[in-house]
Amino acid sequence: MKLLNRGGALGYGAIVLLSFVLPGAGCKKHATPHPATPVETLKSTAPFPMGSAVVSNLLQNNYYYQNVLLTEYNSITSDYELKFNIIEPQQGVFNYTPGDYIVSFANQHHIRMHAHNLIWHNPAALPAWVLNFQGDSVAWENLFMTHIEGEATHYKGQVASWDVVNEALRDDNGALRNQDATPGDGTGSIWRQHLGRDYIARAFQYAHEADPNALLFYNDYGQEWGGPKLDSMIALVTALKKRGIPISGVGMQMHIDINVDTAGVTSALKRLAATGLLVHVSELDISVNPGNNPNIVFTMALQQQQGALYRFVAESYRASVPSAQRYGITTWEFCDAVSWIPAAFGRKDWPLPFDAMYQKKLAYFGLLTGLK
Repeated sequence: MKLLNRGGALGYGAIVLLSFVLPGAGCKKHATPHPATPVETLKSTAPFPMGSAVVSNLLQNNYYYQNVLLTEYNSITSDYELKFNIIEPQQGVFNYTPGDYIVSFANQHHIRMHAHNLIWHNPAALPAWVLNFQGDSVAWENLFMTHIEGEATHYKGQVASWDVVNEALRDDNGALRNQDATPGDGTGSIWRQHLGRDYIARAFQYAHEADPNALLFYNDYGQEWGGPKLDSMIALVTALKKRGIPISGVGMQMHIDINVDTAGVTSALKRLAATGLLVHVSELDISVNPGNNPNIVFTMALQQQQGALYRFVAESYRASVPSAQRYGITTWEFCDAVSWIPAAFGRKDWPLPFDAMYQKKLAYFGLLTGLK
């Protein structure tokens, strides 16, 4: 056996090894090996579930993606493959293939499955047949109920929780979305227009009837802004809870950037926790290029600033939300290469804990530190 180091000379490690295998070499007593120090991961460090949004194609075909996910996370959220336009592309025709893969992957690997979402107003997530549907209020109610009950029943017992209704409140004044703020801008809600103000309560009831054991969440963004949107969200979920509507928790998406008001983040977390519901940081990412600078460079200063914010979010969540109400922190994907932000805003950005090569960034280490 010839043991060489990279330079070709017999290395220290080889000499130590030879002292155990060659007769008369070194000490005659075997040293007791030290146990390897466990490698810290997000899921092993956090006192609550750590999650990421995922897509089925990468789970099936990208080893690096799957490896990081299984190493670091113990909860997953479906990115877009359980949304209305994917699940029911034609009325009464359900397509569960990509969603089934994600749910089966979670169950196979004993990972918590959070399903996203049953009802959303965004035209990009609705099939043409819904956008063009012609019918009276009874027909609309049947469409609405059939979709919720069909999808929730299909995944009954396989998912831990649902985002039942997503982003139902306006950004400017916190009112329920109804008509578009500007005609054709897609900010209105086809559900509110055809089903009335109380459609949210009925969505939760239908989902609960289909899967009584699933936890049910209202999910939205912008709580860190404070003001009327946060006030309205708290009023909405509090009223549902008081009425006995089966709502389990609130999702605070937390799509933030490096200019975020950190006091607003902490205040929102405390106020959401005061509802007594579970609190899920449900779609966390931290943009470093909110100004859409085409010449931006991801400098060390930006990396450090982003890492400090990831640490702050984890620390604030732990300090502001009682342990019994912490449903966990979920990032919206985990690798910069598959972030939604560059495509959505047409800009360079690096918003997630892992870089495009699946390597840990300072953002990762900031998050890890904040979880301790």
